[in-house]
Amino acid sequence: MKRLSKDWLVEKHVDLEYKKYVLLAYLQEVSNNYDQNILYPFLADLIEHYKQLVELKSDTDKLASLFPSTLKKMDLEKFQMIYQSYNDESDLIKELKEIIHYSIPQFEHYLKEGKQIYDLVEQKLYISPVGLIPLYSNEGYMLLSNGNEGQTNVFEYQISVFEKADVKYRGIHTKFITNYHRSLSTTYEYIKRDLIRSLPKLPNPATFAVESDLTLPLEPTLLPIAKQALVKYISKEAA
Repeated sequence: MKRLSKDWLVEKHVDLEYKKYVLLAYLQEVSNNYDQNILYPFLADLIEHYKQLVELKSDTDKLASLFPSTLKKMDLEKFQMIYQSYNDESDLIKELKEIIHYSIPQFEHYLKEGKQIYDLVEQKLYISPVGLIPLYSNEGYMLLSNGNEGQTNVFEYQISVFEKADVKYRGIHTKFITNYHRSLSTTYEYIKRDLIRSLPKLPNPATFAVESDLTLPLEPTLLPIAKQALVKYISKEAA
């Protein structure tokens, strides 16, 4: 799996043609994964790289900060070291701006494609409560069924709420527990009862079935989207 380095803009040669080669090789890897409905970690990486490029686009000071300052001379009378930094007229800065100008539309294209896949997967998810749901539903079990696969994957989940600038955010952590072979007798209610018997630490767990019409790669696609869909569902129910 080929990942794009966090410092790819300034690694090795700061040259437009070279960076095109590096970027397009990475984006080809992204495209190959999209063809297999594999979204992560590439979609998250694309978002971070894109945000960095947009931030750097009009901020020459931040562009210059990507490069280490070089020692120009030493003032022995004042015991000072004088460094030379890059500025807006630097050839390196001009080249970086050209690289950024070229790269932003490339990232936008693959972000749009990734979002289309994400939205399609999310639209094909169906969430329903299993049995009675307790008032506190920020922890419990997610029963995840992946298309025509013959098993139900059980994850314990915990939702944490934190605030930033007067806005509440919800994050979710999951832990794989086990899976059950799907059959007429292995209903979601049966799975919930069995979990309560075998894992007494949650005597009355909130339990949700998350079903996907599509059969997808579990870890890199279905699970992260199902987790976020469950957070939205529980948040809406709690509102």
